Amino acid sequence: MNDVAVLVGGKAGDGINSAGAMVAHLLNHIGYSVYVYFDYPSLIRGGHNYAIIRGSGQAESPGTHNEGVDFILALDQATVELHKDQRNVDSALLFKKGLVKAEGQEVPVQEILLLENAPEIMGNSVIIGGFARAAGIEWKIVEQVFTAHLPKGAEQNLRVARHAYDQLATVRPVPPCANPPRPLLTGNEAVGIGLVRGGLDAYISYPMTPSSSLLHFLAGESERFGITVVHPENEIAVILMALGFAAAGKRAAVGTSGGGFCLMTEGLSLAGMAELPVVILMSQRTGPSTGLPTYSGQADLRFVLHAGQGEFPRLIVAPANASESVLWSARAMELAWRFQVPAFILTDKTLSEGTYSVDLPSPDASRSIGTESIEQTTPYLRYADTLSGISPPAFAGTPGAIVKVNSYAHDESGITTEEGSVTIRMTEKRIRKEEALKKELERFSQVEISGIPDAPTAILCWGSPGCACSEAGTRLGLRVVRPVVLSPFPEEQLMDALDGVTRLIVVEENATGQLADLVKGNGIVVHDRILRYDGRPFTPDDLAVRIREVLRK
Repeated sequence: MNDVAVLVGGKAGDGINSAGAMVAHLLNHIGYSVYVYFDYPSLIRGGHNYAIIRGSGQAESPGTHNEGVDFILALDQATVELHKDQRNVDSALLFKKGLVKAEGQEVPVQEILLLENAPEIMGNSVIIGGFARAAGIEWKIVEQVFTAHLPKGAEQNLRVARHAYDQLATVRPVPPCANPPRPLLTGNEAVGIGLVRGGLDAYISYPMTPSSSLLHFLAGESERFGITVVHPENEIAVILMALGFAAAGKRAAVGTSGGGFCLMTEGLSLAGMAELPVVILMSQRTGPSTGLPTYSGQADLRFVLHAGQGEFPRLIVAPANASESVLWSARAMELAWRFQVPAFILTDKTLSEGTYSVDLPSPDASRSIGTESIEQTTPYLRYADTLSGISPPAFAGTPGAIVKVNSYAHDESGITTEEGSVTIRMTEKRIRKEEALKKELERFSQVEISGIPDAPTAILCWGSPGCACSEAGTRLGLRVVRPVVLSPFPEEQLMDALDGVTRLIVVEENATGQLADLVKGNGIVVHDRILRYDGRPFTPDDLAVRIREVLRK
């Protein structure tokens, strides 16, 4: 299997993201499945930023990067020094002439820009042109990529790139692969597409890394998607505005991270009591408090499972990659509305901001909202006590219906009550929805298995680390089991996936083993825990080392 990794590094403001994107598109056009990891501090200027672009000959995006790299494109001296230990034996180093001192191919960026009277911003096009020659990528591919992805100024960008292409030598050829070029999506973009597939009418968000790019994406595409996008003054306004949309019959979603979600929890409880559907993208970063605002983590599972006062059902899904994000975001929207519950898409910085090659999954067959119709209750009862717990939905303006939405304890018609017997009855009605939701989820594969499916030793993981776990598990001959649905807990499918396992190792990116505790509470024995909580994701290389250490015990 062909595999190539390119690291682009420099300071904030050097255009690392755009340079990384162009490398990704080049690899995509020569048949590689792509994954891009971005690493950057919480600084507008300065600091050390880098992107690792991994191309794989396999059909699916690798979904993770490895430790070693085959090319380093250094836009400053720090990149050479900080990543010297990541260079593979035959790796190539390209760097800006005059700014970096190293052994490798220097690229005369400033000379070429002066020759073409080009602005400083085109310096990275020079570097990309040099990389293409060093990797042996045909010039026609460079032309295709620049024309498609730099429509403004493509001609001049190509001229400066061509100078570097002609001056450098091919030192580490990257052979083409057989995969066709495919869409490259970030995890957040994939979530957005899934929400739109699920019938999204409105997206409301206050920017908070790492969910912010979903707000930017949907705002930029709002006319094409036919949706409303709103940026209110704070996260409290976000959740309440979303619930207002829901009360009016419009499908709404919000996006945030841990700190913003803290402010939404009272609104979440309102959704539970008033039975208002809302979808919440909760993209995790390192905490507590501000923590590491531009780094990743998985420490909010307990928080999302238990957020809000009182007891009410919720759906929580944790996709591992962009394709799953499309699929499960659409399902989250549909299920939230069918069962009138809050639904969470629980991601992290690694997934939200990473870039993946994607074959868009086919949409699920569409289904109508709810299982009861308004005609079944006369007069209309917004909170009718049905066998499934799901009340027939109606919204303001529905002929023949008086619709009441109430955050207090209430009866079937929505009138406030403090009667104990009514409170018991309505509480049990809401709780029954969880059983109905759980039964509906049985139609889907809620637990994914990879690695060696019948191996007696298994890795249990969730979310984006599943990509590294799958690769490490395959290397080491281990079964890899990953629940995608975390609430309602899929104990039957998970027990089936773990059948025959004699040793279970849980891998998570938090300090306490939150999934491990969750499965233990459901009767599953956990033998070992491998935890990482420095804000950086597991890679297959470092994870394989840690698994071997555990297996030797």
